[in-house]
Amino acid sequence: MSINNVEKFLGKIHTGGVCFGMVITLSDPTVSEVAGDIGYDFTWIDAEHAPHTIDGIKQHIMAVRGTDCAPLVRVPWNEHGIIKPILDLAPAGVIIPMINTAEAARTAVAACKYPPRGNRGCGVRRGNRYGMMPWAEYVDHADREPLVILQIEHVEAVKNLDAILQVEGIDSICIGPTDLSGSMGKLNQHDDPEVVAVIDDVAARVRKAGIILGTAAGPSQRWRDRGIQWMAMSGDCGAIAGGGRSALKSSRDIFA
Repeated sequence: MSINNVEKFLGKIHTGGVCFGMVITLSDPTVSEVAGDIGYDFTWIDAEHAPHTIDGIKQHIMAVRGTDCAPLVRVPWNEHGIIKPILDLAPAGVIIPMINTAEAARTAVAACKYPPRGNRGCGVRRGNRYGMMPWAEYVDHADREPLVILQIEHVEAVKNLDAILQVEGIDSICIGPTDLSGSMGKLNQHDDPEVVAVIDDVAARVRKAGIILGTAAGPSQRWRDRGIQWMAMSGDCGAIAGGGRSALKSSRDIFA
C-alpha cells in the first residue's frame, strides 16, 4: 500500500471513472488538506507557476495523507536536478511540462527511474518510510511510482507525438490547452476550430496508444467526448475568489 494514494487514483481510472483535482498555488498546506477532505481525487501542486518551496511541496503532499486524495506535483522544468528532490518527497506523480520531442520524453522518464532504467539519484527518505520499508519492496514501488506524467502543450509536441508515445515508461499524457493554443498563435482560444481539432487529434492518439489521458481545464462535454480520464478542473485561488464573489453579491443583494 502506497503512502500517496496512487492506487486509488489509478483504481478509479481503470474501472472507468474520471478523477477530478484541484490546482494548488497557495503556500498554506491547509488548502491541500481541505481539498482532500472535500473529496477531490488528486491535487495538482503547481511548482512551475506558483511560488512553492521544496519544503512547502512536502507539506502539501503530507497534508492529504489519510484522505483518498493523490498528490501530483508539476515540476518547474524537465531537468534532472530539479525533478530529483521532488521525487524523494514521494508524491503520487510528477507532471513534467513542455515535452516536445521523444528525446525530451526519454530524459524525463530517465530522471524518474533508478538505474538501470534511468539515472535517478538515490537519497531515500519519505519514499521508504524513513527506512521502515525493506529495500527490495521500496525498489519495486519506485519502479512504478511516482507516476510519470508528460505535458503536451506545444505544436512541436503535436508533430512529434507518435514518437513521444513510443517512449517506454510514460504513465500518462497531460494536454495543456492554453499553452498549446498559444503556440498556435491563438492564446486561450480553446473554442477556436483549429485548436479544437488539434486537441481532438492529440486526445485520440493518446487513448489509442493505451496511455492515460489528463488535462487541466474546465469540465465540458467536449472533454468527456475526448475520453479524458483525469482533470484538474479548479484552482485554490479561483475557488476562494468565486466563493467570495458569490457571497459578497448575495449579501449586497439582501441589504440593497
